[in-house]
Amino acid sequence: MTVLFALTVLLAVPGPDMLPAELPSGPADLILHGGHVVTMLEPEPDPAPTAVACRGARIIWVGTDAEALSLKGPDTEIVDLDGAVAVPGLVDGHAHLYGLGKALAEIDLRGTSSATDCVQRVYAAAVEIPDGWLQGRGWDQNTWTGGAWPTRQLLDQTVPGRPILLRRVDGHAAWASSEALRLADITAATPDPEGGSIHRDASGEPTGVLVDNAVDLVRAVIPEPSSTEVARRVRAAQDHCLALGLVGVHEMGVKWPRVMHYRELASSGGLDLRLHVFLTDEEKTLANGFAAGPFVAKDLMLQIRGIKLYTDGALGSRGALLLDDYADESGNHGLQVTPTDHLREVCIRAHDDGWQVGAHAIGDGANRLILDLFDEVLGRTDDIDARWRVEHAQIVAPADLPRFASQGVIAAMQPVHCTSDMDWVPDRMGPDRIAGAYAWRTLLDTGAAICFGTDFPVEAVNPMAGLYAARTRMHADGTPPGGWLPGECLDGRTALRLYTLGSAYAAFLEEETGILAPGRLADVTVLSGDPTVADPGALLDLEARLTVVDGKVRWRAGD
Repeated sequence: MTVLFALTVLLAVPGPDMLPAELPSGPADLILHGGHVVTMLEPEPDPAPTAVACRGARIIWVGTDAEALSLKGPDTEIVDLDGAVAVPGLVDGHAHLYGLGKALAEIDLRGTSSATDCVQRVYAAAVEIPDGWLQGRGWDQNTWTGGAWPTRQLLDQTVPGRPILLRRVDGHAAWASSEALRLADITAATPDPEGGSIHRDASGEPTGVLVDNAVDLVRAVIPEPSSTEVARRVRAAQDHCLALGLVGVHEMGVKWPRVMHYRELASSGGLDLRLHVFLTDEEKTLANGFAAGPFVAKDLMLQIRGIKLYTDGALGSRGALLLDDYADESGNHGLQVTPTDHLREVCIRAHDDGWQVGAHAIGDGANRLILDLFDEVLGRTDDIDARWRVEHAQIVAPADLPRFASQGVIAAMQPVHCTSDMDWVPDRMGPDRIAGAYAWRTLLDTGAAICFGTDFPVEAVNPMAGLYAARTRMHADGTPPGGWLPGECLDGRTALRLYTLGSAYAAFLEEETGILAPGRLADVTVLSGDPTVADPGALLDLEARLTVVDGKVRWRAGD
């Protein structure tokens, strides 16, 4: 299949002369005025609008304050933006909403400086939680002095006898205590599972570090949370996202019980974020999903129409599948975590039943494998609008970069992964193999469609950090000067488009969201400044002031 279409579709946004000539009658339910409005129309309206009026779930007017306020009625909610900037609602194009809620309930190991620092936090949590499992997430040995992997003995010495599982920041490795290994029946005699590895010491005993599918051996013996706890986690995650200006999330890799919880929330009006849900590649979940078929709610608050596949692991744990060995570990070229035959089987069934596929692929080997497979399956019917996606697309061989556009494959990328990884990626890959690393500018130049996100809770939720990373490829302190591989940096408007219209296109919603214009869904993020023109360094100081989803104020600063 050699059809170049994605960028054309993504950029085919209406100009001001294409707005509806007539507005629906009746007063507005919500008016935002006294601010600055970035519509993301091409070109922007002149004069620049200062107000947005909404009725129900739709925008009915974008223009001056006087024009918008003329639509007020006795029950209209009027919000003075006081100079703040309204932009199309920000959507995280790859994240884990339930995973965020779970992480908010667990031990936060983000930013730890050593294994000892981690266990100190575990000990503090153990005092508060005297019995049962202790779980946490966020450690990264690449940021510790020496970069050595942790061991179970340190956990055993600090909190003896407790089952403990601490997920690495990327979720593709974990650090377990001896009691957790005992409950999972992991011993020196336990073979590595397909698509995973158990780290072992010189005598063959497990060290406590598990990579990719080996983590599931322990996860399988951890008790499931109660329905009350699941609901609490989802509520906490929604609130956290709304406070940072997100109006929607592409929820990646969800098991069937969580899918049903989202269905229940949608039917009861309990969803405050617009969710585009991908099922995880797990037998019971796929069986239920295929039996039920894709689901799209009438109000578009919930779509369940995607399937998440897993091709490889992560770079940080050397589980990403590479075409050649890791430069810093000879003989290891990563892990293919799912057999090709299974990937092909699910892709064919998904395509024939109308499901979108999003495949996790980080290494250049994984990206080539999945692009080949997508081309094989989609080429059977020459389906140019399936909008299948590669999730992450972090390291792509330069020869494969044009294939995203020619095959109509979306690259779902996370700019903050670049700035989190860039200090050690050259060591992993070697200086001659990073030309296709986090190459969003190059992909755009070839005509590919991209959506931006964070992969939270792997990274922090704040979309401003993503916009900063996309524009600078620098750490928050401005290093390295000029940015890492700066030719891949984006301008402010393009970066915002990939967080708005890019995510809308990737969810089949480009006719509904991603632009502030009459007739569009009233999803609006109000920020303290304009991310399209702000100095890059100022992006990290921008804050959400108001979050509107489906025409309702879901969060406002100070409430």
